[in-house]
Amino acid sequence: MIYLDNAATTRTKPPAVARAVLEALSSYGNCGRGAHEGALSAARAIYETREKIAALLGCPRVDHVCFTQNSTQALNIAVSGLLGPGDHVISTDLEHNSVLRPLYRLREAGGAVDFVPADRRGRLDYGAFEALLRPETRAVACTHASNLTGDVVDIAWVGRFAREHGLLLLLDASQTAGVLPIDMSALGIDVVCFTGHKGLMGPQGTGGLCLREGLEIRPFAVGGTGVQSYSEAQPGEYPARLEAGTLNGHGLAGLSAALDFLAETGIENIHAHEDALARRFYGAVRDLPGVTVYGDFDAPVRAPIVALNIGDRDSAEISDELAERFAIATRPGAHCAPRLHRALGTEEQGAVRFSWSCFNTEEETDRAAEAVRILAREAAGP
Repeated sequence: MIYLDNAATTRTKPPAVARAVLEALSSYGNCGRGAHEGALSAARAIYETREKIAALLGCPRVDHVCFTQNSTQALNIAVSGLLGPGDHVISTDLEHNSVLRPLYRLREAGGAVDFVPADRRGRLDYGAFEALLRPETRAVACTHASNLTGDVVDIAWVGRFAREHGLLLLLDASQTAGVLPIDMSALGIDVVCFTGHKGLMGPQGTGGLCLREGLEIRPFAVGGTGVQSYSEAQPGEYPARLEAGTLNGHGLAGLSAALDFLAETGIENIHAHEDALARRFYGAVRDLPGVTVYGDFDAPVRAPIVALNIGDRDSAEISDELAERFAIATRPGAHCAPRLHRALGTEEQGAVRFSWSCFNTEEETDRAAEAVRILAREAAGP
């Protein structure tokens, strides 16, 4: 199987990730629930993982790295914990449902949200940020890169806009953590939400949010933390404030090993390899008769994603043929990105998404391009 569905989850992990999870399964106790070696081993490993995430994403304080199951949970915590009735949020048409649905729920509760539009190529109209401002605007919530097209949002520009208007900036880094450099302090980001199982190459069930100092987030869930057990309220200090219940220590041990791999390899080197493969594929398929590719490939920085359609064929049919006939794994359909599909005009057809990791090769990429060429030729008919 040629695995080109890395924007959904990276299947090939650094070998040390599985070893770390296995070792943790046989040795860790429960972090913060005792002073015996099993509990202390888990606590040390989780703290080290916080340190590595803080260094990678430019979080100013290690205790402001709060772990969750994934970026969806982190985004829900950020939106529900910072915003409420009467607050207005600016977002974009590029968003995944992990951003959209918390914002729609905020709207149902008395908040308001407007979206910066994208054009037929998926490019944002940055002038609309200013036009959408209201006196009650409180935050900008946006993705760093589209999970559908791979187009990257200019977060430096958005960060300046947010600072100039006194707005919070909540960033969904699901597609870019471990892929592109992120320094939340330098970019003026208040909250970065990340998942461990994509570009960070860790296990599923890991993720979190990094917070700037001084930010007060209402807890999304309350419960056991191992500290302040006689208090009726959730502890106010981070990270316990946002970490009710037992953490996924085994998964975080794997994430720690993945972060070591990223540090040793260099995310710049990883992105250069992935970007070269995605652009190689794009160059091979963009001019094929009947093939439509979505996104802005003139942009100098992109996530390693190429989404396309072949004629008017349903994207699920094409993806199935790629899997069954050519042993190539891709993602069809709506990709949990309904607003961007509307902007692209692909609501009914969806799109077939190819996405790369550092473990993919030129040979795999060329075989995928050849498969698209064959399917396009067959769709064109005799």
